[in-house]
This record gives sequence, structure tokens and C-alpha cells, in this order.
Amino acid sequence: MKMNKKNESNSSCSITAKNSCCATSEGTTSTKDLKSHWDKAYTNSPEEKLGWFETDLNPMLQLIDKTKLSKEAKIINIGAGSTVLIDELLNQGYNRLIASDISKVALKNLENRVGNKNVEFIVDDLLNSEKLNNINPVDLWIDRAVLHFFTEDKDQDIYFNLLKNKVKPEGFVILAEFNLQGAKKCSGLDVFQYDAKMLQNKLGDGYKLIEVFDYTYTMPSGDEREYVYTLFKKLKN
Repeated sequence: MKMNKKNESNSSCSITAKNSCCATSEGTTSTKDLKSHWDKAYTNSPEEKLGWFETDLNPMLQLIDKTKLSKEAKIINIGAGSTVLIDELLNQGYNRLIASDISKVALKNLENRVGNKNVEFIVDDLLNSEKLNNINPVDLWIDRAVLHFFTEDKDQDIYFNLLKNKVKPEGFVILAEFNLQGAKKCSGLDVFQYDAKMLQNKLGDGYKLIEVFDYTYTMPSGDEREYVYTLFKKLKN
């Protein structure tokens, strides 16, 4: 399945190369300073003008609908930033949401917009988790464009170990990352590209692939970014 959608938001980020995504004018940022990098991005530009600020939620909502989860399901949005997905889930009646991000600026922007009723905001580093390790398991783990920033095997292992520990048996995982035809950089940072088989291998035999499709995301500049959207279900213990 191939989906082609236009993002309606504007972007203040300049595209400096065909295989870059929203590269900053300051160039590549060390992964050791990701918190500062993302705080600065959300401080320097209005959230609706950031290149990754999505208004077309159809690909993600399509997968969430497939889970058939109740409105009381516990859902975590990893790397939420100031996404309008949280707004939409609240509008649909979901009432146990967690928005997590490494950037306190992004989450504060989100909290200021949606309030703190039915949403918990967690500022944490996925690779050095101080808070997410302590949350109760969730029914749905959502990641749009976070995993692909972890380019080293050891960092990917940390990420997937956390995910596996925090998703309930028979819970769901949505991973939406740059696919094998996707960008090689985003926001000045290197990225790691995936297909469904690679994601399945990372998750292991305890997860079943429910849905997969490629999605062409068109930036305001007109450049296209190729994603793979996947929905997995965790099997019973």
C-alpha cells in the first residue's frame, strides 16, 4: 500500500540537500547534545512552522483504529514533541495518554495547548531513561520518526529493550520511520533507515506484524520523504 499525502504546515527549516530533512543552519549536531538540539529547535521557531509538525494524521490514525483499543487504553507517544496527534486522540475520547520527549520546551508547548487533563507529560531520554523505566506497561506504543535517529546497534538495543518492557502482552506498537528510500539525515542528524522486516527482526518473535505500508510525506518545500508505517501486536507471554 502506498500513501501520498501533503503536509499543510509551513516550515522555517531550509532544505540543504536532497537526502536531508529539515536540516538546521547550524549543521550536524552531536547526538550527545540532543536535548539542547531539540530544545533549541522548538525555541527558535513556532511549532506549526517546524518541518516535522504534521497536520495530516490519517496514516497514524488508520493504524490506531486497527488496534480496536478502548478509550481507556493507556497510550504513549514517544518523541511526541508538540504533535497534534495528542489533540486528536483527546478529541476522540482517549483519556490515558502519555506524551514523552527529550525536549522540555516541546512538551511545555504541547501542555500549554492541550492542558494536562487525561495527559501525562514525561521529559526523558530514551537512551538514559530515568522516568520511562518506571511507568506501568502500556497498551499502545507510538513512535513517529524517533527510532531512526538511533544509528548505533547499542542505542537501538536500548530502545527496543525499553519498548519490550513497557508494552503489555497483546498490546500494540506503531513504528513510523524513514524507509530504505528515505532521507539519510534529518534536522542535521544522521538517521537509520528501515523496512518492515528489519523492524520485525528488532522486535523478535514475540511480535506479529499486523499492517505495513509505505507513505510519501511531502514537505512544504516540495521535497518528498519516504516512510514505512508499521503496526505490530505483542503476543501473549
